[in-house]
Amino acid sequence: MSFHAMSIHAVSLVSNLPDHLQHQLDAGACLRAQGYRGRFAPTPSGPLHLGNLRTALVSWLVARLSGGEWLLRLDDLDTPRLRPGAAESVVEDLRWLGLSWDGPVLLQSQRRGYYHSLLSHLRRQGLVYACRCSRRDLAQVSRYPGTCRHRHHSWGWSDRRLPAWRLRLQPGQDVACGDVVLRRADGFIAYHLATAVDEITCGISEVVRGRDLAPVRDAQVAVMAVLEQPAPTYRHVPLLCDASGQKLAKREASEGLDACRDAGMGPDQVIGHLAAQMGLVPEGSVLTALELQQTLASDRQRLEAYLAD
Repeated sequence: MSFHAMSIHAVSLVSNLPDHLQHQLDAGACLRAQGYRGRFAPTPSGPLHLGNLRTALVSWLVARLSGGEWLLRLDDLDTPRLRPGAAESVVEDLRWLGLSWDGPVLLQSQRRGYYHSLLSHLRRQGLVYACRCSRRDLAQVSRYPGTCRHRHHSWGWSDRRLPAWRLRLQPGQDVACGDVVLRRADGFIAYHLATAVDEITCGISEVVRGRDLAPVRDAQVAVMAVLEQPAPTYRHVPLLCDASGQKLAKREASEGLDACRDAGMGPDQVIGHLAAQMGLVPEGSVLTALELQQTLASDRQRLEAYLAD
């Protein structure tokens, strides 16, 4: 099995992890050793739009054509963004399309204990620090300049605000955003920490996701490096855009499966439509997800060409 070469060098920093955390890391390594494991990890902030579904389809295809497993994880930690019924909608839409996953649906909200336990351990190791820079302070910078790195801020409430917790990057670690936020100033676990922990503890060998997430890769690999864990391979696929060239977004109520169903389309027509957009089948094709998998089994180059676009 091949893993993405780690451009961010791990230094032996974390020692004596709590037993339950070490067990999770060991279990993830065992799962990776068993073969290909992919995942689809949307945030249940609204119905999936066709761009989300196209990414789910290609991720599912890569996993199935690799003879591996495909997991469904709901990134539901950012509760202000969540919408009632959205999680159920994600599950129903994937089932309707025939994109079956392996094992139970994973919820990040049920794994908070791992994230907080790891944060506490990193703090005891001196690998995180409290940052009290405001959004206004950071509005004009693309890379965190390390303003609070050598300051001794309180870890608790001050002026009605909590600090963010940042990972103290080591020499040789180069992340575009600078020291990575692991816990936000509003108290929520940051996306980079939760995602990195989940990839390694769930044994994910390859991440297939939208190209808009390519910039966050190095921040997540930095977290994995601190834990001395290999990063998965990453493939960032083209985004589905509207007529004006803008990527589809849930917040803009981009068209999803409800509109397709209202137009009388069945799941095989939607699969054919999404596959034709990727150049995998001729326009107008009608086929199930399983039939598409079988079609590509003898001609995987079409899928590889899309992934390499």
